[in-house]
Amino acid sequence: MRAVEATPNIIVRHRTEVVDGGGDGHLEHLTLADRTANTVERVPAAALFIMIGGEPHTQWLPDSMARDGQGYLVTGREIREESPARWALGRDPMPLETSMPGVFAAGDVRKGSIKRVASAVGEGATAVRLVHEYLGS
Repeated sequence: MRAVEATPNIIVRHRTEVVDGGGDGHLEHLTLADRTANTVERVPAAALFIMIGGEPHTQWLPDSMARDGQGYLVTGREIREESPARWALGRDPMPLETSMPGVFAAGDVRKGSIKRVASAVGEGATAVRLVHEYLGS
């Protein structure tokens, strides 16, 4: 992130919503709503990068669920490797299964995730299959 913020032609805006954009055949401007200052501003732009999911936001889950130091959920065999006391069952955790048996995590909330939409979608589809497998056992 420091490299991005240090690049002179990149502006990082937190708590800002892109509410419009336009141009003639390519992006030329954006309309930005700053939710903290309650302002709207039209700015020139040739490109836009949106980053979401940088923080796991897992604090609403029970404290008993294994997390790493940043709050990402530990899943699969890593539970036994990193938090063996949190896994009481005689079987190994299934891939994507959290330390709460039968609860699966996919995407950016998971420790070690690739942080890409396509990967999260694939993990979500895998989690659905694993839930069916879990319920069938």
